Amino acid sequence: MTAVISGPLPILGAAAVIVGLLLVDLLLFARGREPTFREGVAWSVGWLVLSLAVAPLIAVLDDSAAAVDYTTVYLIERTLSLDNLFVFLLLFAYFGIGSSERPRLLFWGIALALVLRGAAILGGTALIERFHIVIYILGVTLLFLAYRMFKGVGHDQDPEQTLAVRMARKLRPSASPLALCLVSIVVADIAFAIDSIPAAFAITTDAFAIWMANAFALLGLRALFVLVEGLIRRFRFLDETIAVVLAIVAVKLLIEDLVHIGPVVSLGIVVVAFAIGMIASTIADRRDPDAEAKRAERAARTA
Repeated sequence: MTAVISGPLPILGAAAVIVGLLLVDLLLFARGREPTFREGVAWSVGWLVLSLAVAPLIAVLDDSAAAVDYTTVYLIERTLSLDNLFVFLLLFAYFGIGSSERPRLLFWGIALALVLRGAAILGGTALIERFHIVIYILGVTLLFLAYRMFKGVGHDQDPEQTLAVRMARKLRPSASPLALCLVSIVVADIAFAIDSIPAAFAITTDAFAIWMANAFALLGLRALFVLVEGLIRRFRFLDETIAVVLAIVAVKLLIEDLVHIGPVVSLGIVVVAFAIGMIASTIADRRDPDAEAKRAERAARTA
C-alpha cells in the first residue's frame, strides 16, 4: 500500500508531536530518580493506549487499511524492541553505566534512532518504488535473519565482540564510557533496523505509517525498560516468536505478486503468532522445574 498522507504539513506536524512526547517522557517520567516498577507499568500502559489511539486518527486522515497497517507494524516493532532492550541492558552492564544515567542515555539513543530510522525508511521506500526486485531481496534477507534468530546465532556473544562496541571504540577510542555506550546503542539500533524496517515494508510501503509506528514503538522504551527484565524472564520463546513473525512477513513479501494478503489478515496472523509464543512460554515454564533458574541466568547477564 502506498502513502495517502503526504505533503510537508502532516509530516512536520507528526514530527513536532513526537518531539513533544519525547520531552514529556524525559521531563515527567521519574525525573532525577530511578523509576519504580509500578511507574513503569503505568507509563507502559499509557504509551500503549496512546500508540493504538493513533490508528483511528490515521483512519480519518487516510483510510481504514492504513490504520490497520500502522497497527500491524507497531505490534511488530514493539515486540522486536524487547530484544533490543535486552541488548541495551547488556551494553549498560558492560560499560558500567549506573541506573541514574541509563534513562538519559536511552532518551538520546531513541532521539538519534528516530532520525536515522526516518532516513532509512525514506531511502527504502524510494528504492522499492524504483526497483521492484528490492522486495525480493528484503524477503530473502528477512528469511535469513529469521533463521539466525531461531537458531540463536549471536545470542550469547560477548558485548566486546559485537559490531556496536567495536565500531564505537573505533569512532571514539578515548571517549568516556557514557559516550561509548551511547554510540554503541545507536549502532545497535541501526543493526536492529535491518530486521524491523524490512519487516515493516512487508506490511506497507507507506513511509509515514512506518515511521509513525517506529516512533511510537520507540517512545515507550524508557518505561518498558523498567519492566524488560521480568518480560524477558517470562517470555521464554521470545526469540523463536520473533523469528516466526519475521519468517511470516518474509513469505508475505515474496508471494505478494502472486497472492495478496490483506492488512486485516496480516494483523491477525501477527497477533496469533505473538499469542501462541506467550502461551507456549507459559506452558513450557509450568512443565520445566528448572525454568526459574534458566530465566534468572539470562536476566543476571544484564545486572
